[in-house]
Amino acid sequence: MKTVTMRVDDSVYQMIALAASGERRNISNFIEYATLQYLSSAQYVDNAEMAEIMTDKELVENLKRGFEEVKNGEYTIV
Repeated sequence: MKTVTMRVDDSVYQMIALAASGERRNISNFIEYATLQYLSSAQYVDNAEMAEIMTDKELVENLKRGFEEVKNGEYTIV
């Protein structure tokens, strides 16, 4: 286990505390739970979704082209 110290605005703390209470969790446990939920749902693609992506030939080609443009510095951040 690691200890993490963080600073949040009072309004954010109140939202976290309210959400933790609603989930019947302490604040530390709620932050860990919410972080894991976010990371597992927003950052990763499950096998079924990846299979669907890989069958879309136009999408795959666009992704490859985009990757090459990033590697070559041919992009603009907007």
